[in-house]
Amino acid sequence: MGSRGDGTADGLFAPFTLPGERVRARVAGDRAGFIEVLEASEERVAPSCRHFGDCGGCALQHWAGGPYLAWKAEQIRQTLARVRIETEILPAFAAAPGTRRRLALHARRVGGEIILGFKAARSWRVVPIAECVVAEPRLVAALPGLAAIAEPFLEHPASAPSLHVTATLTGLDIEVTGVEARSGSLSADARLRAAESASRLDIARLTLAGETLYQSRVPIIAVGPARVALPPGAFLQAVPAAEDAMAAFAVHAAAGARKIADLYCGVGAFTFPLAAKAPVMAADVSAGAVEALARAAGSAPGLKSISAVVRDLDRRPILAHDLTGVDVVVFDPPRAGAAAQAREIAASTCATAIAVSCNPSTFARDARILDDGGLRLRQVLPVDQFLWSPHIELVGMFSRNGP
Repeated sequence: MGSRGDGTADGLFAPFTLPGERVRARVAGDRAGFIEVLEASEERVAPSCRHFGDCGGCALQHWAGGPYLAWKAEQIRQTLARVRIETEILPAFAAAPGTRRRLALHARRVGGEIILGFKAARSWRVVPIAECVVAEPRLVAALPGLAAIAEPFLEHPASAPSLHVTATLTGLDIEVTGVEARSGSLSADARLRAAESASRLDIARLTLAGETLYQSRVPIIAVGPARVALPPGAFLQAVPAAEDAMAAFAVHAAAGARKIADLYCGVGAFTFPLAAKAPVMAADVSAGAVEALARAAGSAPGLKSISAVVRDLDRRPILAHDLTGVDVVVFDPPRAGAAAQAREIAASTCATAIAVSCNPSTFARDARILDDGGLRLRQVLPVDQFLWSPHIELVGMFSRNGP
């Protein structure tokens, strides 16, 4: 199985196939278009979604859970091995179907019809979606109404809107991107129609590139004891249970800390659980996220002190000197990783570092930096929150104690 979830044979990549199978396929270049299984693997299972094979998501739905998770753990092991790091890889956390709280849905006009769905594999074509077995039921139930909300955003022929929909405690929060702006963005009439559609669907909030078009309630999420009012377009982990598993790993690894730094903190997925144990200094480039975190910290019960600052940690990392007195550093950067910040953490006196990542390759690069600075990678927890996809997330614990 290749790293992107395609079966491989003789230099060819064949989607929807499994190791050990014999298949009939149509070959074009290095791609083998799957046609028919001649000898199926014992690991093959029946996909549970009617859109499997056309929709570009959930491309590994035909693979049994055990081998699928073992493959993800092996991808992490191989990636770390390339930077000469070996460590304990824990059993993976696996998200359950029907638990994803966030979807990015693409809208297109096809003839006179508005379609809403996901892109087909390696294509700009949008596959209309009537169900989604990984998504929260509230999101699935809203799909017909969301298509109506999308219609006004297709006003300009160059627009290719995406609806980033989040299920919150107070209702659905929708951030729209991909609307043509050079010609003046959305007309007043289109804005009104979008707001009316949002009202009919009882949406909590509808925003366009950060601008509020409609709001009936503030979108609220729970993070530990805190209730956070989401800023438009805020980053969130896709599955609450996955966020909880990663936070629990971090809290356990930070046991006994007297002061903790939470870098790339977002709206506080790690800040609030950690602050139940020790004071936390938090930092993130997003002013909206930091403001939301600080506001929620003011009313959350049972927490140690939290200080939060806006800072671009890629351009201006927290320096090693400024980490003096910090026992534990947690960092959760974007896919590009945190090389500059990792160098400062490695040069600091912190005893423990906890790295959260959605990209094993940049995690491995940053792990090499930390290892060279004396922080050894002790454990990795693979996190499968993008169910049935080749996407791998993880959280790793580094410490200076021991060999």
